[in-house]
Amino acid sequence: MNLAGKIIKHKKSIFITFMVLALISAIAQFTVSVNYNMADYLPEDAPSTQAMDLMEEEFDDPIANARVMIRDVSIAEAMAYKDQLESIDGVTSVTWLDDVVDLKTPIEMANQDTVESYYQDNIALFSININEGDEVAATDDIYELIGEDNAISGEAVNTAVSQKMAGKESLYAAALLVPIIIIILIMSTTSWVEPVFFLTAIGISVLINLGTNIFIGEISFVTQSVAPILQLAVSLDYAIFLLHSFSDYRKQVSDPSEAMRLAMKQSFPAIAASASTTFFGFIALTFMNFEIGADLGLNLVKGILLSFISVMVFLPALTLLFYKWIDRTQHKPIIPRFKNVGKRVMKFRIPSILLVLLLIVPAFLAQSETSFIYGVGDQPESTRAGADQAAIEDEFGKSTQMVLLVPKGDLAKEEELVQHLEEIPYVSSAMSYVNTVSSAIPPNYLEESMTEQFYSDNYARMILYTETDTEGDAAFSLIEAVEDQAESYYDEVHLLGESVTLYDIKDTVEKDNTRVNLLTIIAIAVVLLVTFRSISIPVVLLLTIQAAVWINLAVPYFMDSSLVYVGYLIISTVQLAATVDYGILFTETYRNLRKEMPAMKAIKKTIDDKIFAIFISASILSSVGFILSFTSTNPIVSSIGLLLGRGALLAFLMVVFVLPAFLVIFDRIIEKTTLKAGFYKEEK
Repeated sequence: MNLAGKIIKHKKSIFITFMVLALISAIAQFTVSVNYNMADYLPEDAPSTQAMDLMEEEFDDPIANARVMIRDVSIAEAMAYKDQLESIDGVTSVTWLDDVVDLKTPIEMANQDTVESYYQDNIALFSININEGDEVAATDDIYELIGEDNAISGEAVNTAVSQKMAGKESLYAAALLVPIIIIILIMSTTSWVEPVFFLTAIGISVLINLGTNIFIGEISFVTQSVAPILQLAVSLDYAIFLLHSFSDYRKQVSDPSEAMRLAMKQSFPAIAASASTTFFGFIALTFMNFEIGADLGLNLVKGILLSFISVMVFLPALTLLFYKWIDRTQHKPIIPRFKNVGKRVMKFRIPSILLVLLLIVPAFLAQSETSFIYGVGDQPESTRAGADQAAIEDEFGKSTQMVLLVPKGDLAKEEELVQHLEEIPYVSSAMSYVNTVSSAIPPNYLEESMTEQFYSDNYARMILYTETDTEGDAAFSLIEAVEDQAESYYDEVHLLGESVTLYDIKDTVEKDNTRVNLLTIIAIAVVLLVTFRSISIPVVLLLTIQAAVWINLAVPYFMDSSLVYVGYLIISTVQLAATVDYGILFTETYRNLRKEMPAMKAIKKTIDDKIFAIFISASILSSVGFILSFTSTNPIVSSIGLLLGRGALLAFLMVVFVLPAFLVIFDRIIEKTTLKAGFYKEEK
């Protein structure tokens, strides 16, 4: 007995097994932790990662990751607030004016630039560190302490907001998405319950995929937000292929089991080819050095494999157990099938080709010139976090801390370096032993409590307060200037901070870009080469879909808007891997028809037969993208969603208008470069 026969015979056992696995997985997913810290996904050899590890080994006090502003307070009241902030669980350090000047003397005698960095017009600004993992609880306690009139902002606040919103937004996205997908599927089928079968088969695989993350232990916030919905959208086609084939064979064969066996045999090659291109396309993401891509890639690869197994094993069992429900809920087609569309589309073949040829080079150049954001960006001012950030910047300006570690031992050299660092544009002040205590007093003459924040056994620590955003040309140029200045004094220099981390993310993902895109194209090209046994068809398909990718990624450049780079990098792989299926379905149909009729007739019939199926698939993927964009406050997730939604629509237009033109124009080349093409020859 073949595999299809065994699946049909043991359908009840298979159904129960998958349902039990789904239930276990639904529980197991709650034990998987979600990581919101992008710095954790940098490679171990990244300079900022090594600097962070070194500082954690050498010093007890970590770098500040939040600022708290409190209005209408005297110095004594500000000191009381400092004590209260230090007592909050999760707050590991609080730095204020008393740490940099002696408050026993009048503050009018202290350096006024230093004083105004912490206290001006009866407003106090504290720099604090919140322990990783405690962001939500600690920020909630701080909000309760400071009330509505005061403010807190920073990296830790952004992380807390992301953690709070992620679960709500995923549920919100699912609540919007599932009804939309059901409506789209109902319009594409002739049974009210068939869409439930599609969603059940893929939903089971999504749950099992989420549950298997227990063996990984931790996933990124990008994976949590994007992977389940993307897996559903990309692999829903597999279920549609199988059930449509089953429906066709039901009209030819009276026995449902035999109809399913034939459907599994007939649809297996198309589903396997579709899953393979997506599978190998997503594998390319796992080669990213910036491990958020690798984390997402691994989850999507697992998801595609599990969806394929679910469609080929679970869905036949489910359908045969409940096929009578399909029979009882039949309805007439809601949307009439498109007729004579192919004839109309082919009238535009020359303008379509010319338009793409005009757009492809500018699009390719523009998408590589887009301005990028490498972090998660600022919170909208409509939120408490965004309003607080704006309020702090209005009073004290922008401020990003950087920490510089250099070898300990030469106080004169340290003093000279600090003076030069404070002269660099955008550096508002530097806090070190030599300018906070005194270069005239050897550190070993003082108590450890006075020197421990500046010196470890091996290193001197300097904290720089800068007036740039956390990223951008000014911030990244400043990092290079600080490093150059420090390296002119020391052979060993370590720099860390939020902006330094983003600088390293920029450096890492830019190197990832070429490698990942090349791997994606090569992997998909090999699958297409094997599927079609042709040299020219993979070129035509990849050119069609890649053109859609370039046009999609060029839009932000022409709209003069910045694009989150992680989203750009992921979508350039995901869009190609997810939408090349449209081209495969179209080209496979055309190739079969071309054996029976001339090229023009075959292409028109292909468009008539397949435009509806491709439209349904593109509608689902596009809906997923736009809903992710609409529901997510996280800029990375929102960016991926917008690019995916727009990309699916562009891929649909390219496959319907441009691919047919390519196939007809290059018909002779395709015939000569395809093994056993067997194309129809007109009798002379």
